Amino acid sequence: MSNYNPKSKIAEEFISNEEILETLEYAEKNKNNIQLIDEILKKARPKKTATGATCAGLTHREASVLLACDIPEKIEQIYKIAEEIKQAFYGNRIVIFAPLYLSNYCVNGCTYCPYHLKNKEIPRKKLTQDEVRAEVIALQDMGHKRLAIESGEDPVNNPIEYILECIKTIYSVKHKNGAIRRVNVNIAATTVENYRKLKEAGIGTYILFQETYHKESYLQLHPTGPKHDYAYHTEAMDRAMEGGIDDVGLGVLFGLERYKYEFAGLLMHAEHLEAVHGVGPHTISVPRLKRASDIDPTQFDNGIDDDTFAKITACIRLAVPYTGIIISTRESEEVRGRLLQMGVSQVSGGSRTSVGGYTTKDRPHDTEQFDVSDQRTLDEVVSWLMDYGHIPSFCTACYREGRTGDRFMSLCKSGQILNCCHPNALMTLTEYLTDYAGEETKKKGFSVIERELERIPNEKVKQIAEQNITDIKNSNRRDFRF
Repeated sequence: MSNYNPKSKIAEEFISNEEILETLEYAEKNKNNIQLIDEILKKARPKKTATGATCAGLTHREASVLLACDIPEKIEQIYKIAEEIKQAFYGNRIVIFAPLYLSNYCVNGCTYCPYHLKNKEIPRKKLTQDEVRAEVIALQDMGHKRLAIESGEDPVNNPIEYILECIKTIYSVKHKNGAIRRVNVNIAATTVENYRKLKEAGIGTYILFQETYHKESYLQLHPTGPKHDYAYHTEAMDRAMEGGIDDVGLGVLFGLERYKYEFAGLLMHAEHLEAVHGVGPHTISVPRLKRASDIDPTQFDNGIDDDTFAKITACIRLAVPYTGIIISTRESEEVRGRLLQMGVSQVSGGSRTSVGGYTTKDRPHDTEQFDVSDQRTLDEVVSWLMDYGHIPSFCTACYREGRTGDRFMSLCKSGQILNCCHPNALMTLTEYLTDYAGEETKKKGFSVIERELERIPNEKVKQIAEQNITDIKNSNRRDFRF
């Protein structure tokens, strides 16, 4: 008998191995059940409301049926609905961020990460506060407003006090018209007390990848170090919520385990957060295992091809319609372009995954956490997004206006968030174009803004946005927001 209980706070009960296996069996049995598949697709499709659009979302079982389905015309429908949902909730905006690596000191033995304790190939490095400032200035001079800080787990070299000091430093740096307005944090599972400290430091989203939900594989992949504790790691989001962090980000590292198993576990984790805290994941990341120092991805036999990757992403969008789906520069320009049509709503740009990588002219490879496939500059990524019909957004307004957690979710699920986000995206894009863009990107961008202003339905909002955009262009006034 299954011990599955989404309302439990015990890892093996809200991520039940028996429930996942039963789900995969059910999905395989029904993968060609056209009547059931059509019912699931109908449920997933966005419905128009007086305020915008709403989506029911799918259970992990329903979404697993769609993932297992191999009927070409049904797969095309999945892709089409994923794009419809993304447009309904997020419009044509794509949020842009960059990772900032603080330290690669780590005490864990993770077999897929080059930071593992026994790797003697990489030099260990930890940024001083002066180096953090220099990195932040380099990122601001590119045009970034939102960072995701990354660090290995090492209680001696990277204690929570160091992370908090780095956050304070990042927020303090104001160079020319630049400012980092949102710091998301991707660090190891920690205590409720430490999550409270992160919340008090003004972080945006707390991100923690599960890597794999398969407990047996998890223990083998994390043979040594504090990360070996499966339950402590898997229950981290509950402690983060208890510590007052209401925006959390999930993710698995596709390629470590069977993708259908990971997919079901990921959605069960999202359902658990909804059931216990009333707030699902603010973001879901979809990284794939990549080559790095001392790491050969071909040693792992669960790699997924681009078509499967696209299908996973689209099915996540159908299952968790409100979440921000993140794709990083691990993936190539071609793959990122394709997944933007499958529901992705956040991308990194101009990323460097090495400690101190932004202040060097040439990309350093000796301390990279993984090979960066998309090595274009931020300006090239911004220009490319606009070529695809997207609005590159540097907006951080929701977090700074208190629209987080259940408040954000209620606005997002009702379709009302677009009333703020669309004009905010245009104003932050204006900042980027005015302060940082190349001439060609600038010309293209102002044309996009002119066109998109006409799409704002509320006349008063439109007038305010137009005035703010004029002020940004003609003065040093910045940071307007709805």
